[in-house]
Amino acid sequence: MANLPIYDKTGAQVGDFEVNTEAIAPKGINKQLLHDAVVMYQANLRQGSVKTKSRREVAGTGKKLFRQKGTGNARAGMRQSGVRRGGGHIFALRPRDWSYRLPRKALKLATKMAVVSKINENFVKLVDGISVDAPKTKEIASLLKNLSIDSSLLIVVDAYDLNIYKSVRNIPRVDVLPVSDLNAYAVLRPKQVLMTKAAMEKFVANATSAAE
Repeated sequence: MANLPIYDKTGAQVGDFEVNTEAIAPKGINKQLLHDAVVMYQANLRQGSVKTKSRREVAGTGKKLFRQKGTGNARAGMRQSGVRRGGGHIFALRPRDWSYRLPRKALKLATKMAVVSKINENFVKLVDGISVDAPKTKEIASLLKNLSIDSSLLIVVDAYDLNIYKSVRNIPRVDVLPVSDLNAYAVLRPKQVLMTKAAMEKFVANATSAAE
């Protein structure tokens, strides 16, 4: 069990939220699963657009440089050989798709374990709510200052809000996600996680439901 204080936008504590971490992750934290999930998400971010030329793709004549025997030099073929300067790569790189997918249940479990690990390390803070009428970076920055947050941060809200997204995008090392889009990599990448009370309630309900 973990008891998380709930703060308002001024940084004052206005309540508590009790989280049953054992119900969210009954088998504890599996570091290997978290590692596998993070590696998968990072691999899926790779563009895979690398490309180098082989000897057949380098421009130039295919004529032999000099005769085979009688020159005193080592025998040589075309100028595009990979052992010569300006030649093609011997093992030329080709575009490829690096993406792959772990089982859906494993990824859901990794997400729950990632949140529990942040809670256990006291890197999760709750606020009673985040709302802005229009994109205002100043209001979000003021909230983070009142909560004494000055490190990399993920803000988790209960539903997608365009005004919050636009208010956060100009703050360095701060990202925002709706609770439905959470994944292990997004949770573990920043040092701290700031969740609204509604987002935490939704996350706990989904994590402990019978369907999971």
